[in-house]
Amino acid sequence: MPIKLLYSLMMFWFASSVLSAATLELYVDSVTKQVYTEAGPNRVRLGVFQQVDGQSASQAGATAEPAGAGVQSPSPNVASARTQGPAPSVAAATPPAKAPASAPKPEELKWYDKFGIRGYTQLRYNHALDDELDGLALHSDKSIGEDQSLFIRRLRVILSGDINERMSLYLQPDFAVTPSGSSSQNLVQLRDAYLDFFFDKRKEFRLRVGQSKIPYGFENLQSSQNRLDLDRADAINSCCKDERDLGAFLYWAPDHIRKRFKDLVASGLKGSGDYGVLGFGIYNGQGANRTERNDNFHYVARATWPWQFANGQIFEAGVQAVTGRFVPTVEATGSLAKPVANAPANGFRDQRVGLHAVLYPQPFGLQAEWNWGRGPELADDYRTVEEKSLNGGYVQAMYSLDSDWGHLMPFLRWQHFDGAMKFERNAPATQVDEFQLGLEWQFIPALELTTIYVMTDRTDVVNAPYAQYEGDLLRLQLQWNY
Repeated sequence: MPIKLLYSLMMFWFASSVLSAATLELYVDSVTKQVYTEAGPNRVRLGVFQQVDGQSASQAGATAEPAGAGVQSPSPNVASARTQGPAPSVAAATPPAKAPASAPKPEELKWYDKFGIRGYTQLRYNHALDDELDGLALHSDKSIGEDQSLFIRRLRVILSGDINERMSLYLQPDFAVTPSGSSSQNLVQLRDAYLDFFFDKRKEFRLRVGQSKIPYGFENLQSSQNRLDLDRADAINSCCKDERDLGAFLYWAPDHIRKRFKDLVASGLKGSGDYGVLGFGIYNGQGANRTERNDNFHYVARATWPWQFANGQIFEAGVQAVTGRFVPTVEATGSLAKPVANAPANGFRDQRVGLHAVLYPQPFGLQAEWNWGRGPELADDYRTVEEKSLNGGYVQAMYSLDSDWGHLMPFLRWQHFDGAMKFERNAPATQVDEFQLGLEWQFIPALELTTIYVMTDRTDVVNAPYAQYEGDLLRLQLQWNY
């Protein structure tokens, strides 16, 4: 009896020793996902495992002891790995390695890595249907006139992006500039070069400094890439040469209205872009890429609001004003002697106020602008330049139509201007009355053709003696966007 008892005790001790040797406590590294038999940094306890020969993987996994309270549970990948086979023995375990304190951070992008590039090109052809118009030199399109054919009107490349969450840059050169009075074409000239600084994280308040568009009018702010008519209306555009100047402008718009401004452009509804609900600024006043000629700033203010009705229709209306002093260029040209500028040394008073209203084409739309003011104008005797009044604007109707052949937008437009073109030599007076019937045909978003039949009665403000021309034109423009 004592011998049997001693034998039983020895067998019990032997079985306990073997079972203990085959039992492992395992840990998984939360970063490298490697399994270890010892605790360490970043290692999460899986539980106590017992090596069992001849059992299925699910049976072996079922012997695991649940992790203790307060210990992070393993990830799904780790948990599934636990059911794919028996736990490794001590000898087969990977030697522990020192794990990193934290996961490596992704490399932060530099500001120039976040810059975007885009642009567009416009190829034009103008044909005078009346011989009289062969002698007309149009200040806004140098391809109109005798012995003209294909012409690259614009070739823009735009670079833009954020430097950080408070600052963004915008740069736009034009590679298709034709200087006045020159036979050279396709020269490079700066259009935009400005910095936007945002005062708040929602980007509702911002300061824009550099050469940029002057916040006056609606069509002036509309990109040529989006505009229906090939040229801006004389009455509004005569305010601001190339629509731009060197200055500083403060804009404000609530976040949801900024998104609406963006959508009006992106959706093809011919929006003007985001120039704020309120805009104020100062600028030189002599025009983009022109030397300043006095010590006076021009001041501009603009207010606009795009209402959206319950049916989705959007209507925008606003008002703007500008004041300053302008120094025109006076010189002899042709048979015209140099006129005398009847103004103080710092130039003529240059003041305007304007209104705009737009019913966006959804599908029918209306667009209208008008402005009144005073500025320099060549007298009827061509001997003096004096301060005179001006007024003018335009009305445009349009319709947006999607078809199997692409997007179509026919339009009808009338413009009138009685004033002066202050940026041309001697600030000649001009009379403009013009009707246009046009169609923009967008085959695909990257390619569109605009055809316009024009009935015009206008003054040639480029060449003295500034004759009046009347007749019909056929105008074509092919535009590709990229």
